[in-house]
Amino acid sequence: MSTDATSPTPPAHEVLAEVWRGDFLESVHHGAVLVVGPDGGTKFSAGQVDVPLYPRSSNKPLQGVGMLRAGLGLDGELLALACASHSGEAFHLDGVRRILAGAGLTEGDLRCTEGLPIGAEAQPAHLAAGRGPTRTTMNCSGKHAAMLATCVAAGWSVEDYLDPGHPLQLALRETLEDLAGETSAAVGVDGCGAPLFALSLTGLARAFARIATAPAGSHEQRVAAAMNAYPEYVGGTGRDVTDLMRALPGAVAKDGAEGVYALALPDGSAVALKIADGAARPRPVVMAAALRHLGVDIDADPRLAALAEVPVLGHGEPVGAVRPAGPLARA
Repeated sequence: MSTDATSPTPPAHEVLAEVWRGDFLESVHHGAVLVVGPDGGTKFSAGQVDVPLYPRSSNKPLQGVGMLRAGLGLDGELLALACASHSGEAFHLDGVRRILAGAGLTEGDLRCTEGLPIGAEAQPAHLAAGRGPTRTTMNCSGKHAAMLATCVAAGWSVEDYLDPGHPLQLALRETLEDLAGETSAAVGVDGCGAPLFALSLTGLARAFARIATAPAGSHEQRVAAAMNAYPEYVGGTGRDVTDLMRALPGAVAKDGAEGVYALALPDGSAVALKIADGAARPRPVVMAAALRHLGVDIDADPRLAALAEVPVLGHGEPVGAVRPAGPLARA
């Protein structure tokens, strides 16, 4: 909950969501969340928001800015795809191939982990066609294609672009730290094989706000414009991150693995959250509740209202819901 300089240190994580099966409280999800207003001041917080964590794919818009700074020449849907965890639909895969072809490269140059499409329709169709995991269908292939295209534009080697000491990765780390206003506390390996840089929720919210409020023509504004204009390229059909940006003009939002989510509105308001157990199901619920603390009328748009509760199923039918908990629920 909200704290000031005289308050005791909050626990690392607090209960952010409850899982109700009928009228029985079955489970809870702990985590940390930060909600800041247009002036950067805290409007709500729970848990420790200044400790480092791996934002996972929520770092991608920041990496997109870094690639543009390094010479990447993408805009529009292909720049949105560079910042994506795409579902693996046909238009996503076509976009990945277009990015590679524009740089004189092929799918064989990708070094991301092989994976199946993650879309609810794309994956069954892919498997039904007798296909297995590929690098192109892996949800981070847009980012990897853009990383390769950046290397070509900058004159850097492409074979070792995933090395943390590669000029590309050093440039991306520098950009993340610049946008977040803090030094990355750790470097790991993301699920796709790319270097992963740790930030705090405070730094992540600050970075998203800088992207969402950047002046026209800046690298940050190009990323914000691409993601908001082409949200289907950032996620895909039925994905909450896509619906969120469609419902909030000018918003920049990106989900990440292990329960991370970040969003900023064009006025500079921002949300950054982490679900402690890494679960994805409470993530949109917590985001919707956080938006209420920013004065967003969730109930006025069915796309946002659908995020406020996640159904709990029994025998295939809704019998309960995942709902926000405690002070987070009282906006």
